[in-house]
Amino acid sequence: MEANAASSRKDFKNKIHICKKGAQETKHWLRMISLCALEQKDETRELWKECQELTLIFGKIVSSLKNSALIQNSKLEIQN
Repeated sequence: MEANAASSRKDFKNKIHICKKGAQETKHWLRMISLCALEQKDETRELWKECQELTLIFGKIVSSLKNSALIQNSKLEIQN
């Protein structure tokens, strides 16, 4: 939701990057929980998989934004 309130493309990219970092940190803590609370290992594994999917989605968004910026810059260079 926070990324939807971005004021610019750069701000949006930054907010998505923050989301990706948050998902990566959550994966770390889920690994720690699964080591300490063996009875919750299956549940933490499922949550870790969901965080991994989110990490990949956020990473794809960031790379798509970078690629689109590169394409726009190259179009501007061709026009000039």
